[in-house]
Amino acid sequence: MPTKENITVLHTESSKGWGGQEVRTYRESLGLKKLGAKIILLCQPGSKLGEKAAAAGIDVHECTMQKSYDFFAINKIMGLIKNDMVDVINTHSGRDTLLAGIAGRLSSRKPVIVRTRHLALPITSTFTYKCLAHKIVAVSEYVRQYLIGEGISLNKISAIRTCVDLTALNPSEVKASLREELGLDTDPPVVGTVSILRRKKGHHILLDAIPSVLREIPDAVFVFAGNGPQEKNLSDKIKALGLENNVFMLGLRDDVPNILKSIDLFVLPTLQEALGTSFLEAMAMEKPVIGTDVGGVSEIVKDGINGFLIKADDVSGLASAIIRTLRQDQRGRMMGREGRAMVEKNFSAEKMSEEMYSLYLSLLSRSN
Repeated sequence: MPTKENITVLHTESSKGWGGQEVRTYRESLGLKKLGAKIILLCQPGSKLGEKAAAAGIDVHECTMQKSYDFFAINKIMGLIKNDMVDVINTHSGRDTLLAGIAGRLSSRKPVIVRTRHLALPITSTFTYKCLAHKIVAVSEYVRQYLIGEGISLNKISAIRTCVDLTALNPSEVKASLREELGLDTDPPVVGTVSILRRKKGHHILLDAIPSVLREIPDAVFVFAGNGPQEKNLSDKIKALGLENNVFMLGLRDDVPNILKSIDLFVLPTLQEALGTSFLEAMAMEKPVIGTDVGGVSEIVKDGINGFLIKADDVSGLASAIIRTLRQDQRGRMMGREGRAMVEKNFSAEKMSEEMYSLYLSLLSRSN
């Protein structure tokens, strides 16, 4: 039976993008490698995850995964399982789950198949969950309960919540330079969000709330870090509302800790969220947060303690929460400290990796 010293884990990811799902897989891979596992990553050519993982010393293989029934990809995965003596396959998206799940089931080595469910979106089929995977990892309790409601056995699902890198997100070590970059001569309050620019993230709701905030706090500045399909729509809306002097689109940034250190308040009025890693990152940097009571957000944002929870799509409620937080400077700082303490206790990347490693070993012990 594989032991902690020689377990081999194959992560598969058919997504080429770079969002919370890919960031978790990246951090998990690094953490598992540090614990002693041999980590292999299979991704598509042009994958941002593959690029970052290779640069960090992970063994990365590429394979096109254009179709759900891609026999070339299945054969490629079976070859990896055999040649690298893979013990565990951990899949992450729908397409690679089907391909790697089939390959794992067909392989004579019979690796344990773990399927991580990262999203709060409805699932279209339970086949990969019920028939291919031996275990499902949900990134929040909310996702776990949803899957149980879809008829997947509760004994087959474990909730191991997504965590963050506390070493990179260290408020005492990070220098804040965003205000200087933006040429802010005075010291206005800065409200920020870091997220892919998708409709479900609620940036448009925040834009609708900003005029009300500016009527009370005219010098407030808002920054959006990230890129995505809504980028042009949001830029057009900023111009239509006449907010060019108060709202800055920063694009995709590699210096997220700097962005978070530079702001006074983190806001993301998301409409759908499995957990909300961006809230955890902001809390790690000792910032108060405002989020919406959807999905798994309430598992990390504790209303009145480390931030505020509002109803989804509530423009006036969002504006009021922003104004209240910015005006209560001392309370905001206290919320930031509470957030950091909670993340240190429950949401470190090391904790996540250790929980995944323990799960793998437990599954392998049962299969032998």
